[in-house]
Amino acid sequence: MAMNNKGLNAYRNVHVSSAVQYADGIQLIQMLFDGLIETLASAEGHIERKNIAEKCRVLNRASGIIYGLQDSLDFNKGTDLARNLSDLYDYMIRRLLFANLHNDVNAIREVKGLANEIRSAWELLPSLLKQQPVALAC
Repeated sequence: MAMNNKGLNAYRNVHVSSAVQYADGIQLIQMLFDGLIETLASAEGHIERKNIAEKCRVLNRASGIIYGLQDSLDFNKGTDLARNLSDLYDYMIRRLLFANLHNDVNAIREVKGLANEIRSAWELLPSLLKQQPVALAC
């Protein structure tokens, strides 16, 4: 089992590394959200299987992704949007901390739902940029 996980992780690292070389800023943000959503789904499974050590590891990874998204916000270009996203990211991190402390799958699902909504908005962004100039928050 450990060997399979190592191989899977190596594949994921190569896949992500090669994809990053060709991604633009919007695609990179979308990839972060994809990673976040995948990590949250993994955390749900770990809680359900009572695998506490792995739950902690993946929730820490999810929090790190959210911190990375928060750090990428540009408060000079999109002040209101950046501030709102920053507040939302703070909330998501607090919910993940709660989920980690209480093994609360519903808190993880809430954060995953929020991440999916934001990810959906990022999917629309390229078509909006073609229509008119938009001030980006990140």
